[in-house]
Amino acid sequence: MTTPNPYIAHSRLVDRQIDEVIGLAKGIMADGCVTQQEAEFLLEWLETNRHAANKWPANILYQRLKLALQDGVLDSDEEKELLILLADITGKPKLDSTHSMTTTLPICDPAPKVTFSNKTFCLTGTFISGKRSEASEQITMRGGCCKTNPTKKTDYLVIGDTGSTDWIHSTFGRKIEKAIELQKDGHPIAIISEQHWLSSL
Repeated sequence: MTTPNPYIAHSRLVDRQIDEVIGLAKGIMADGCVTQQEAEFLLEWLETNRHAANKWPANILYQRLKLALQDGVLDSDEEKELLILLADITGKPKLDSTHSMTTTLPICDPAPKVTFSNKTFCLTGTFISGKRSEASEQITMRGGCCKTNPTKKTDYLVIGDTGSTDWIHSTFGRKIEKAIELQKDGHPIAIISEQHWLSSL
């Protein structure tokens, strides 16, 4: 009998917890508001499940909740900010938006200038503008190259505007997770939207 790999077991636990955070966020957003009790519950859940609280996107939610509730009161401005953040995490349209199927949290803001010559790209999600193979051709025509997964040598991760049913979590996948880890480690990978990428062609 083989001994379970502790890294794989930990990774699966974190994946389950992140999925649960997304599920909780969707439930809270169902009525279009965040109550004091819901915010406190979510903060308590994240404090109890620290593996998730230390990983994107839960780490951003955790910090925002702590800040919003540090005075013990969730005011109307803080509620609006939390609703926007929950919409980003779940990929649900914002209350004042007609289209937003993927999370916008990891996208660089402000969006960087995109250059193609001698640059390495990685593509993820489903592209509104066409197949990913066609997007890859646009990049190679301009002197860039595309790789399947982000690495230390990747310059840009482009996120398709409609997401992907293949993503490990409902609103993001492994490529986005990897790109964020690379950023944390000091690698200057830019995470950009399909729309921004298209405007640079």
